Amino acid sequence: MLIQTVIAAARDVFSPALRRILWKSVGLTVALLVLVWAGLTKFLDLFLNDHHLSESYPLIDTLAIFLAGFGLFIGLVYLLPAISAIVAGYFLDDVAEVVERDSYPADAPGRALPFGKAIFYGLRFAALSLGVNLVALMLLFVPGINIGVFFAANAYLLSREYFELAAGRFWSPEEVKQLRIEHRGTVLAAGAVLAGLVLVPVVNLITPVFGAAMMVHLHKRLMARRLADGRAGSPLRVEVGRRAS
Repeated sequence: MLIQTVIAAARDVFSPALRRILWKSVGLTVALLVLVWAGLTKFLDLFLNDHHLSESYPLIDTLAIFLAGFGLFIGLVYLLPAISAIVAGYFLDDVAEVVERDSYPADAPGRALPFGKAIFYGLRFAALSLGVNLVALMLLFVPGINIGVFFAANAYLLSREYFELAAGRFWSPEEVKQLRIEHRGTVLAAGAVLAGLVLVPVVNLITPVFGAAMMVHLHKRLMARRLADGRAGSPLRVEVGRRAS
């Protein structure tokens, strides 16, 4: 199921129907990254000037310039999961509507999340992701461990965020949580795909649109499997019935 889902999402991302959304998503992601980089660079410059370090130690000034430039690349990796959550919250319903209309025309369309709620979810997840990735960043100079922590943490976080946004168009938050727990292995594997994508420079800019499309497909396929198994309806009703039996 996962391989077919990834292929379907990759096909959708570059389709004419999603191309405009993709470019808008990439533009917003780049703009946010540049904004964060500019803020960090300004903070570093003010710190050096306030402490007169650049005047007393020219080497520190040169090192600061190097770190400011290199920081953009580091930020692209460690800040992208948090930034992609904000971008995904903004564009997910647009992506979902296209995928649902083109790939599942016979199904009833999902309900778009209220704009404020979608952004709130994105910001909430971004704060959590930022905290986790700051811990991973502290382990930057510990070979092996840093990448492992980064990958594992983001596989979980990205799987949770994107699946909840996609499934939230059809189910209540409690039902979405139950679905995610019931299919935790498949959902986490999809998150691992996104975590791997984040590690690829430049290509990782498509993460918000690709992740949204992939989780829409994944949710639809999980629902189709439940229907084939005779478990259609609310995930909570299914779970309650299972416990009662």
